[in-house]
Amino acid sequence: MIPMVDLKQQYQILKAEMEQQLQQVFDATQFILGPNVSAFEKEAAAYLKVKHALSCASGTDALHLALRAAGIKAGDEVITSTFTFIATAEAICYVGATPVFVDIDPRSFNLDPELVAQAITPRTRAIIPVHLFGQPANMPALVGLAKKHNLIIVEDCAQSFGADINTTMTGNFGVAGCHSFFPSKNLGCYGDGGMVTTQDDAMAEAMRVLRNHGSQQRYHHDVIGYNSRLDEIQAAILRVKLRHIETYNRERRRVAQRYSALLAGSVITPHEDGIGTHVYHQYTILTPKREAVMQKLSANKIATAIYYPIPLHRQKVFFADYADISLPVSEKVASECLSLPIYPELTDAQIATIVATIKSAL
Repeated sequence: MIPMVDLKQQYQILKAEMEQQLQQVFDATQFILGPNVSAFEKEAAAYLKVKHALSCASGTDALHLALRAAGIKAGDEVITSTFTFIATAEAICYVGATPVFVDIDPRSFNLDPELVAQAITPRTRAIIPVHLFGQPANMPALVGLAKKHNLIIVEDCAQSFGADINTTMTGNFGVAGCHSFFPSKNLGCYGDGGMVTTQDDAMAEAMRVLRNHGSQQRYHHDVIGYNSRLDEIQAAILRVKLRHIETYNRERRRVAQRYSALLAGSVITPHEDGIGTHVYHQYTILTPKREAVMQKLSANKIATAIYYPIPLHRQKVFFADYADISLPVSEKVASECLSLPIYPELTDAQIATIVATIKSAL
């Protein structure tokens, strides 16, 4: 069996280091907003070259907190990709704003800046680019648009921890970067977890209050906030894994490059557009024979996944408001995309097996 991601193998490698860190948490018996949370936030901020890193309960919460702290509200429009996980759009709806779905570049699968420009209206307040699958979005173009139209950028970095554009980490181009530590992510904990990064002092303070029931001082509540805190156990786990993130991302790139070399000419492989460093949270191919490939891989006990089978403008929850909209690139990509196993420990022999199975299906 070859899984999509092998967390058991990764844990065995980190076991001694992990258990030592966790034992310290259990001995201290301080589980909420303790020393590991503070230390992880400082270490993550240093790695990402950002002034503030505020941990929270999930990547979805990170987006929600960032939008609320940025003042996005009912009546505002927020432009984002239709080809992403629903959390991106959910966060927009949580603050009462309206998501405006835009089509993607057919090679990078990220927002097409030209189509973003066409979607801007007098009600547009913000853009949420998604660095999908670990490929940085075209931030130079999007930042230019934002400055021209006085818009806020909140980056969805759920899949791009460690990716950069000319040494500037994703999450540093807008007012905030929103990260997810879901277990399968490049930097993942053993439960849910998230983080918002920002260079803005006021944004950081607003999110610090919002994540903790709207409170700066215990039992004194200035605004209606949320219970959105990363716990000490998850912070301790993330501190261990953060020390290895450069190796993890380098090895993911190794796996991706091997796949691309072996699959060339058989399927459409991921495109690196040169705008930034791809960290391959997912390795996603395109093929019109997706079902046949999936069935063959499954029969040989090789996992696959479809990220994402239904674009957001075609989801039931949004369809009534977007029924007349056609976003053809996203719709075509959704019908042909297939993500293959990718994780740092995947061997060349396993990659060869996966590729041979795909070619036999084709």
